[in-house]
Amino acid sequence: QVLMVESGGGLVQAGGSLRLSCVVSGVSISGYGMGWFRQAPGMERRFVASISKTGTGTTYAESVKGRFTISRDNAKNTVYLQMNSLKPEDTAVYYCGKGITSAALQTPNMYEYGGQGTQVTVSS
Repeated sequence: QVLMVESGGGLVQAGGSLRLSCVVSGVSISGYGMGWFRQAPGMERRFVASISKTGTGTTYAESVKGRFTISRDNAKNTVYLQMNSLKPEDTAVYYCGKGITSAALQTPNMYEYGGQGTQVTVSS
């Protein structure tokens, strides 16, 4: 069973920064692409960022390009999301996912999820 523990969320003012972490257990992430997704109340889960198994390939949603950076440490089985210049519209629960391939995919249903997520709230 794949378990993921997302952390690092919180309440921050617009323009602030947060760094999210996702520690994975039950499987080595070294062979898989990883991604971050977010879900606001009443909305479907949406793609934020993804990274290939080696970290050489990354993709971002247009709304976060230039502000968010995804990275990974395979030795620690951990994925990170550095979020800068946060906006109120970034408010959501953030989840990490393990891809079904080694690539940096964008489709939420191409990932497995196993955590409770971490709440990010950005005040204006």
